[in-house]
Amino acid sequence: MKASKILVLAVAASAIAAFVVFDLGRFLSLEALRQSQDALAAQYAANPWGLRAAYFALYVLVASLSLPGAVILTLAGGGVFGLGWGLLLVSFASSLGATVSFLAARFVLRDMVQARFGARLADINQGVARDGALYLFSLRLIPVVPFFVINLAMGLTTMRTRTFYWVSQLGMLAGTAVYVNAGTRLAELQSLKDIASPQLLGAFVLLGVFPLVAKALMNFIQQRKVYARWNAVRPQTFDRNLVVIGGGAGGLVSAYIAAAVKAKVTLVEAHKMGGDCLNYGCVPSKALIKSAKLAHQMQHAERYGLYSTPRTSDRRQNLFSFKAVMQRIHDVIATIEPHDSVERYTGLGVEVLQGYAKIINPWTVEIALNDGGKQTLTTRSIVIAAGARPFVPPLPGLDEVGYVTSDTLWDEFAKLDEVPKRLVVLGGGPIGCEMAQSFARLGSAVTQVEMASRVMAREDLEVSELAAASLRADGVDLLTGHKALRVEKYPHSPEPVEGASTSSARTGGGVLIVEHAGVEKHIPFDQLLCAVGRTARLSGYGLEELGIPTHKTVQTNEYLQTIYPNIFAAGDVAGPYQFTHTAAHQAWYAAVNALFGDFKKFKADYSVIPWATFIDPEVARLGLNEQDAKEQGIAYEVTKYGIDDLDRAIADSEAHGFVKVLTVPGKDKILGVTIVGTHAGDLLAEYVLAMKHGLGLNKILGTIHTYPTLAEANKYAAGEWKRAHQPHKLLEWVRKFHDWKRG
Repeated sequence: MKASKILVLAVAASAIAAFVVFDLGRFLSLEALRQSQDALAAQYAANPWGLRAAYFALYVLVASLSLPGAVILTLAGGGVFGLGWGLLLVSFASSLGATVSFLAARFVLRDMVQARFGARLADINQGVARDGALYLFSLRLIPVVPFFVINLAMGLTTMRTRTFYWVSQLGMLAGTAVYVNAGTRLAELQSLKDIASPQLLGAFVLLGVFPLVAKALMNFIQQRKVYARWNAVRPQTFDRNLVVIGGGAGGLVSAYIAAAVKAKVTLVEAHKMGGDCLNYGCVPSKALIKSAKLAHQMQHAERYGLYSTPRTSDRRQNLFSFKAVMQRIHDVIATIEPHDSVERYTGLGVEVLQGYAKIINPWTVEIALNDGGKQTLTTRSIVIAAGARPFVPPLPGLDEVGYVTSDTLWDEFAKLDEVPKRLVVLGGGPIGCEMAQSFARLGSAVTQVEMASRVMAREDLEVSELAAASLRADGVDLLTGHKALRVEKYPHSPEPVEGASTSSARTGGGVLIVEHAGVEKHIPFDQLLCAVGRTARLSGYGLEELGIPTHKTVQTNEYLQTIYPNIFAAGDVAGPYQFTHTAAHQAWYAAVNALFGDFKKFKADYSVIPWATFIDPEVARLGLNEQDAKEQGIAYEVTKYGIDDLDRAIADSEAHGFVKVLTVPGKDKILGVTIVGTHAGDLLAEYVLAMKHGLGLNKILGTIHTYPTLAEANKYAAGEWKRAHQPHKLLEWVRKFHDWKRG
């Protein structure tokens, strides 16, 4: 703790100690006040401003130090100065003293508390930012809650000082007036109970509850206001309980849940069932990664005692066919398709309509069917699960030269006879890294361009460096800190260069011009893959007409409701995460709140969200990493276990990577986990379970793990934590005990 904080604590402690040691509290009793009332009245008559100033300073001091006696001082204000001056002095002095106490708690304790309990306080801080003034006002109105507790507690939050002051002054005004007024008839008071009668306290409690009731009423009025322009078209009856827009992960799970609880539900999908994940994302990319990894293992078969094969798809050497690789990807998609098919969901009780949905009003959805027809449905609730699309940067010349995205490459590259000779990948995020490594392993000369200083910038620096080293080891020309400026066709020749792929024959290939440190660089390519992120689909289905707010995603509350309480959003279109498993997770909340929200609503829980990037070695994340913890000011300890020491990893020639666990200092409570290594995404599941159910590293250490498996890495990481927290003093006594036992 800093010296300045220690000084503040010392001054406060000394003042409180003096108050107790010298029994200064005897002067702040009702009897003492009665006895000195005449003397104080005489002093007031002789020097009114001097006594007012002294009284004001004394009140601020007592309130600042949270000393007992504020009630007596308040009564004194009325007894000596009368209702007008007494109320004025007490109101400002009490608010100022409360603010000093608030600031002292913030200065001395907040950083420490936030560092230790930051993760737990995140929701409280968000609540304070949203409704803090309202809750503080309610607490100030109820004098049964000790004000010094409120001062200290609020000082530990993120509430602004100005907000705390004016809300305190306004909120305490009613109670202050009651006590100051009571002071004007000081001679009649026999005890403080004469003021704080049960009836009066009950009235204050009702007064304190009023803002909360008022808030609920305002929400009700706001909802009526939102729906006001649609009241004339509100149906008396509804065709459906739920209409779901989008057949990706979020939409499928929403529809499934509705059907499972016997609601009448319609799912509308314009294109392919299964959405991005099945058709363009998770499934095809993982199929490609598997083929690329096997090709890489064939190229390095000597690691396994076998003969290696060169990296090529030249059919003259008959090693592998790129067309066959792409065909396998489409075969994998076709094999999984029945899981998300129209037939399966129809069998589950979901009506599936193939077409484009548009929300006409909060209860009506119009579907332009793919067969040319049109259908209009009324519904109690709507779930928007429209997904996301690849973001294409506005690079001059990009459209003219041509490009592929993570959505289009699967069909476009399936037309090629050979892997692209020269491939440029724009983007250093998970998609860009996965694709760059995979195509490099299949024989492409890959150049990966990232504007930031490192790839996978959401991960810790050591993870980014390891990923970059792995990409470069596979032949990727990784250019970080390079800004893409424009794209040009090959100069002076519309014809493709020698050896260009079939796709390049249509465009003639191109040149990407990038800038680094003020110097331009020209990068020729046969194919260019844009992998710079994905953006939510926000247009074309009625959001604009209904006035539903959007900012990169559809704006929702913690229950996934839009401004219309019966219209929900889930998945990529809602954010904040763009993962298939998160979309499915949100879908449960959206569907349940849509169907049963009149009885009970559930806040979407993002406290334990895992994700993985499937480069080789894989990178899996859960909770905080070090850079997140530092940014949020959360204290942590790091425990790290190197997978290069793991028996199974050694046997598999996969002995690289690590398990890194962040814990609360001195405790085994897990704050976050990063795993780098083969099958990291699978290994992470144990930590997901542990964090979800509050299990610490001691529980993982005490769990039997099959030998020899990669999962033992989790147990050994827990063992590293245990070793770092050995009870050394106790063990020294145990050693002496064993020495004694040996005689």
